[in-house]
Amino acid sequence: MSRLDHVIHAITPGDHFSPRTGSAIPTVVHGLAGAAAQDRREPGYRHSVALGAGTWHPRYDSAAVIEFDEVAPPTRAGRLLDVARGRVGLPRAAAARYFAPQAAAIRAQSPSIVLAHNAPALLPLLAGSRHRVVLYAHNNLFGTMTPGETARTLRSAAAVVSVSDALAAELRERMPAPMHPLVHVVGNGVDTRQFRPGEREAGERLRVLFVGRMIPEKGADVLLDAVALLDRNDLEVLIVGSHGFDAGAALTPFERGLRARAAAVTTPVRFLPFEPRTALPALLRSADLLVVPSRWAEPWALTVGEGLASGLPVVAARAGGIPDALAGAGILVECEDAPALAAAIARLADDAELRRTMGAGARARAVERDWSWSWAQLRDVLDGLD
Repeated sequence: MSRLDHVIHAITPGDHFSPRTGSAIPTVVHGLAGAAAQDRREPGYRHSVALGAGTWHPRYDSAAVIEFDEVAPPTRAGRLLDVARGRVGLPRAAAARYFAPQAAAIRAQSPSIVLAHNAPALLPLLAGSRHRVVLYAHNNLFGTMTPGETARTLRSAAAVVSVSDALAAELRERMPAPMHPLVHVVGNGVDTRQFRPGEREAGERLRVLFVGRMIPEKGADVLLDAVALLDRNDLEVLIVGSHGFDAGAALTPFERGLRARAAAVTTPVRFLPFEPRTALPALLRSADLLVVPSRWAEPWALTVGEGLASGLPVVAARAGGIPDALAGAGILVECEDAPALAAAIARLADDAELRRTMGAGARARAVERDWSWSWAQLRDVLDGLD
């Protein structure tokens, strides 16, 4: 097959290619497509995104849009039945129905490289087409698959892209050994023009920032446990996020519990609901340090890179791909270790020179690993498909 120069990003039906969303995959697609547009090497790659017609506006302008009409997502019963079908060698019918309109829209395009973001269901739907399909894994997509189903799913894959070494290892565990060479690691970048250091006005308190979904996996409660151990009123904590991507949604029991914990500590704690991506750079510039206390193996935490690019000292949990994202430019603590997190925050709070030095190093590391760095890795994979 001759070299293909059109890249189609297939994101999950219902996801939005818009700065209004907090979803990670559209941010990644926008970053890669924008960097590709600045790549002056010849021949180049043009980028499109296969997107549900009813998804949000405004949309990023970094990629052309291929629209399709969405259908209702699978029910919980449908998803469970799919798992059972996969285990006995049958296709996952509910997933196939959900992705079929997107697959049809992609099939109608001229021969292209299709990056199926978190969408293994697209591989069998596009098998036998004129396209080269790459499974782009932002999470462990094979967790509910037997090795046999994983092998069947990947039969037509041109490659598998993983966002971190940690995730790549998880994926290979579920893949037959002869398929391991399909896996390539492409780390996520960061927009260093949008996320940049700012001059924070000196206040009487040092601001500790958390940004993320308000779910137990993200560990905001671990941060509050650390703050309780510190028992300091020269700090303030700003916790930004909601259970989902809706600032107006009712608080969940977990969110109500966080507020009860916060009310019992000496350190002032303020909560802000979900903010669109356009608001994040200013929020990061308003902080003195960023804490990412996840208790689950995040394949890659975009917030880490955004904190580094903002010139913030970053304290993060040693989980999943977070060490890959931090790249030695911050402080790692063990998951759910509130005393270690408290000690790291106290160390930074008490040493302005350390904060300055770490912040400068963080920014330098982010500049080395912006979206052009990420695109260069991905381009190497795509160039090698022929």
